[in-house]
Amino acid sequence: MKKYTIQKSPFVVPTTDGKLIEEHFGNATTKEPKISIAHMIAPSGWSEPFQTPEFEEYTYVIRGKKQFVVDGETIVLQAGQSIKIEKNVRVQYSNPFKEECEYIAICLPAFSMDLVNREE
Repeated sequence: MKKYTIQKSPFVVPTTDGKLIEEHFGNATTKEPKISIAHMIAPSGWSEPFQTPEFEEYTYVIRGKKQFVVDGETIVLQAGQSIKIEKNVRVQYSNPFKEECEYIAICLPAFSMDLVNREE
C-alpha cells in the first residue's frame, strides 16, 4: 500500500453561482467518505441557502472576508481566522463584501449533497 497521495489535479465542482470549488480529497475526487478538503474562491455578492449539514465544517480564510449566520448569529471572519461549525447546526455562508474571499473548507465526514440539507 502506498504511504501517501499527492493531489495534483483536484476535482473542480461545477457551480452556477460563480464560486470556484476545487476538491482535493473527498467524495468527488478520491471517493473518500471520511473527510473532504477543498480550496474555494467565493466572488463578491455570493451566498448559499441556509443548510443544516450532517457533518462538521472547518473554514480557514486565506484572503478577504466570509460571513456566517450560525443558528441566528452573524459572524464575519477575516484572513488568518478560522471557525469550526458543529454538525446539525443551521448555517448560511455568504460573501456580501466587495472583494472575493479565498478559503479552505474541511468537512468531517466528507461533504455530500445527501448530507448538506439545503433549504429551498
